[in-house]
Amino acid sequence: MSNSSANITPRGGPRGLGAVILTLTGVVAAFGLASCCALPLLLTALGLGAAWLSGVAVLADSNRGLFLAVGASCLLGGAALLWRQQRAAALCGPNGVCTPVAMRALTLGGLVLGAALLWAGYTYA
Repeated sequence: MSNSSANITPRGGPRGLGAVILTLTGVVAAFGLASCCALPLLLTALGLGAAWLSGVAVLADSNRGLFLAVGASCLLGGAALLWRQQRAAALCGPNGVCTPVAMRALTLGGLVLGAALLWAGYTYA
């Protein structure tokens, strides 16, 4: 019975799940922040309907500061965890337990989307 590092599952579930959860939470908060002004403007410019955002905008309007704080905190936390994963992946050998490249790329895309929504929601408010 060998105890190699390739057979050991990491504690706390799949690798990179914390960064994904923080990133998704940040994107949702940034979407709420941008739903009142920036998203309807962008969707209308693209020729798409934005009436469905009115319900989200009514709920998000009174909590804009909270959405901004939660979105920025979660996106910064997700970025820090992604940076840590990138460093670990650089040191990880071919048989090591690392976060898959696809998960890191998807997390990076979510961080960029969340940052863009957060910026647009803050700027066009």
